[in-house]
Amino acid sequence: MKVQKEQVFIDFSAIDWEHPAEGIRRKVMAYGDQLMAVYVEFAKGAVGALHHHPHLQITYIQSGSFDVTIGGVTTRQKGGDFYYIPADVVHGVVALEESVLVDFFTPMREDFVPKERPAMETAGA
Repeated sequence: MKVQKEQVFIDFSAIDWEHPAEGIRRKVMAYGDQLMAVYVEFAKGAVGALHHHPHLQITYIQSGSFDVTIGGVTTRQKGGDFYYIPADVVHGVVALEESVLVDFFTPMREDFVPKERPAMETAGA
């Protein structure tokens, strides 16, 4: 199941996993037009490749540790730490062990919202 826009109550176990890259899986947990929360698990050594986007981002590291690069500066962060990413600043992470983070974006990431399948495609499913 995918979470719905502005869904008020979300059962973690009911949300489907997405697999955006090797060693990484995520769940879009909640979103509206102005805010999105995404839960992300990393295997040891998994890389959140350097990228940028127009959204502001705050990340909470729930567990584990990462080398976090923001704007060309890399620092080691661990469970309990947060980091802030301004819009359009290049950033990425490398998981130093099995790790979990929670990303918050404003506005929400439209590219993370599942697209509806065409009616013909769902008819045969």
